[in-house]
Amino acid sequence: MKQAIEERFIVDVLANYTTVASYYKLIRTVEDDPMFDTSRASRKLRAYVEGNDHAIGIKAKIIVDHFHDQVLGTRKIGGQARAMVVTGSIQRALEYFHAIRSYLRERGSSIEGIVAFSGEHEYAGQTVSEASLNGFPSNSIAEKIVEDPYRILVCADKFQTGYDEPLLHSMYVDKILSGVQAVQTLSRLNRAHPDKYDAFVLDFANDAEAIEAAFSDYYKTTILSEETDANKLHDLRAALYAAGVFGEAEIRELVRLFLDGAPREQLDPILDACVATYNEDLDEDGQVAFKGGAKAFVRSYGFLGAILPYANPDWEELAIFLNLLIPKLPAPKEDDLSRGVLEAIDMESYRAEKRETIAITLQDEDTEIGPVPADGGVGKPEPELDRLSNIIKTFNDMFGDVDWEDADRVARTVAELPAKVAEDSAYRNAMTNSDRQNARIEHDQALNRAMIGLLSDNTELYKRFSDDPEFKRWLADMSFTESYSPGGGGDQPELVGS
Repeated sequence: MKQAIEERFIVDVLANYTTVASYYKLIRTVEDDPMFDTSRASRKLRAYVEGNDHAIGIKAKIIVDHFHDQVLGTRKIGGQARAMVVTGSIQRALEYFHAIRSYLRERGSSIEGIVAFSGEHEYAGQTVSEASLNGFPSNSIAEKIVEDPYRILVCADKFQTGYDEPLLHSMYVDKILSGVQAVQTLSRLNRAHPDKYDAFVLDFANDAEAIEAAFSDYYKTTILSEETDANKLHDLRAALYAAGVFGEAEIRELVRLFLDGAPREQLDPILDACVATYNEDLDEDGQVAFKGGAKAFVRSYGFLGAILPYANPDWEELAIFLNLLIPKLPAPKEDDLSRGVLEAIDMESYRAEKRETIAITLQDEDTEIGPVPADGGVGKPEPELDRLSNIIKTFNDMFGDVDWEDADRVARTVAELPAKVAEDSAYRNAMTNSDRQNARIEHDQALNRAMIGLLSDNTELYKRFSDDPEFKRWLADMSFTESYSPGGGGDQPELVGS
């Protein structure tokens, strides 16, 4: 999972995860800091955390205010962001749906919510269903949530597995989660989108340690909200300036050019001059400290920016500058944990989001991948039944003693993998234009991409593939044998529409 995040196949859903207690703690620590504007959030959070009234109505207001101010207000995913509210029961979902709808109207908001649950239920003396509350059939929910004015999906045990919507950015959790269920639920947010740089989770029901433990089998991480002191950003900023790699003039000029739409050839001279200073004036320890500090500032600022409204554009400008500078800094010898994996920023979509953020901070100041998709026209594969049966039999013979949670589902998924891998365009090209050895290399990469695509909904299969060399070797050999065909035809699993 860590590699998938680094290569931007998926979004890191824990980078901006916070419990409501940590959310409140962060706001309390910066209430007197002029860099932040916490007035809108503080009162409702204080009522929730310090009082005994944990009513749905208060939580609904916290959710709506955050989504409006910090997600829609900063034009996340190019202004298309959606949110999911995860509840522990149908009764809770109905209460949230009505509370959120009521507060949206109170705010004069133009957005609306949708509720998702199974069956018919009594609520406020009436029998209600998804269709009666939403005003459209249940099977239209997935289509409607990506259409305006619908932005918030309130769920009770629906859409928490198998739902892959890239526009889903924020999740508000009021349900106890643990183990695989926690990973699968939060991973609804991880689908990549060209304009999607982050995701956000506000958790009312779980503690950070439990969520961290649930994800620990898949990748090691530290939930930032548990260790972030917003005031340390001042120290990081001061240390970065003290290094002498850049100054205020470079930041202002670069950000001005960037927001005005300047091409890379106008931005690079400013950044290259900073890189030259970094190389010439800093020794190895200094480079390690500077690059580590720059990354820490960007990460902490990004996390805090997902929670707290900023009242001053200076930090936003520094974050933009560092995001453009860091990928150009040579990695010191000690700084090899990421192995140099620093993705270049998608300039245009990043530029659009930051224009909006800068505009908001200035206004406040003045006023108060999954797997590579198949080629066009290729439909869902339909493997031959006898081939499926043989693969499932072999799988059961070799790995049937593994304590799978759903062995039949895992076996079926394994059996369908060769056809899925055969859709990969790079692998197909290698079968057509290269030899068997090179085709095997492309196949194994395609298989890795296919497994990453399964990781949200079949985490135990992904974990076995990642942790068990024997299983990984068998799966790769089986998939290649079943899918490889020189010239790209012949024995390749049949693809509907091809």
